[in-house]
Amino acid sequence: MKEVLKTTLTVIFLIIFLTGNDLLAQTDNPVRTSKPNTLRIIELKGNGFEQGVQHGRKLRNEIEQVFIKWKSNIRNAIKGDPDSVITSFLKSSNFETITRKYTPWLLKEIMGISEGSGQKFKDVLAFQLVDEFWVYLDQQFNASNHHCSSVGVPKAENHPAYLAQNIDLENYKNGFQVLFHIAASETEPEQFILSCAGLVAINGMNEKGIGICINSLMELAASPDGLPVAFIVRGVLNKQTGSEALSFLKSVKHASGQNYILGIPDSIYDFEASSNQVIRFLPTKRQNQTVYHTNHALANHDVKDWYKDYHLKVLAGLTKNNNSEVRFATLEKYFDKPSNQISSSIIKKVFRSKEDPGNPVCRGYSEGAYGFTFSSVIFTLSGRQSVQVTCGPPNQSEYKEYFFRNLTLNNHVTRH
Repeated sequence: MKEVLKTTLTVIFLIIFLTGNDLLAQTDNPVRTSKPNTLRIIELKGNGFEQGVQHGRKLRNEIEQVFIKWKSNIRNAIKGDPDSVITSFLKSSNFETITRKYTPWLLKEIMGISEGSGQKFKDVLAFQLVDEFWVYLDQQFNASNHHCSSVGVPKAENHPAYLAQNIDLENYKNGFQVLFHIAASETEPEQFILSCAGLVAINGMNEKGIGICINSLMELAASPDGLPVAFIVRGVLNKQTGSEALSFLKSVKHASGQNYILGIPDSIYDFEASSNQVIRFLPTKRQNQTVYHTNHALANHDVKDWYKDYHLKVLAGLTKNNNSEVRFATLEKYFDKPSNQISSSIIKKVFRSKEDPGNPVCRGYSEGAYGFTFSSVIFTLSGRQSVQVTCGPPNQSEYKEYFFRNLTLNNHVTRH
């Protein structure tokens, strides 16, 4: 991937290298390279269908635009008709049936998005299946591209628990970043959901201190009879207690290989999930430890046949120069320490990192590139609970902090 303002970043890298400064000594302020996008804050309330209609109506133009770009991206990736591929993809799965079983309100929400936006139901449904469509392309066309970096820090004597992620997505989603604020009701807690226009969830947090972040693990076994990732995220965030969230995540059948970092609310758990098993991942044997992950499985060995050789090489340490492994090494360098030595400021600095310019934790937006860091989030799970979020790469966009209850469009604090 090309770097944004390649020459400038190269100079910055050389200065850091030649002066012997550590990554964490660099400025905490984002580098302004262009006019930043504005994060849309969308208030949702009512039942699933009502929330979907509100979503569709408030973001009608954005959904129309991103769907056009989405289908163009499919056409370019497979050199074929996107509508035919979408139809074949949906026919090859039972995602609608499994969603009706485990998260029926979300199926109604998708119907509402379709009605409110004027888009076809099958298109809105397929758009939710981000990871599942990547799995389908991997099976059919060997066309996969996935990058994300996540960290979970348990509560310590000097700070609450944190859950954080850099979300890397395709370039065409730039400008469609949305933060949904779902009002509490008798059946669901108040929630903040980071997403894209037309999509029910990428990651999020609720008022009970339950938060979840995700990383695709393409090599793990997948199933057309499992629950898709976006619906698992919303299913977890709909829970009222940590034990309910844990039980749901570990017991439901998963549609695609995925790493989930779950916070509930003072403790942090990391699970590698395939369609056949959910295995807890612990990067070290340290008690009450910080966890971190990128996009290669380390604890779950339920891999697809065509990834078995790769997986064995990962376990043998023979893939250290691969993108996911390099980013994991960066996270390990700064987060493999007692949790009381990690702060939200350190998380931000690491998440702005381009320590390895070819395999950065933060991927700047560049025209013509495949992907970029769509957003960066930090969830504060206890104490004064909040969501800090950027609209785009965190080296080009400031974190803004939003608090639970009585949210207004101006109820945020800009954080450096």
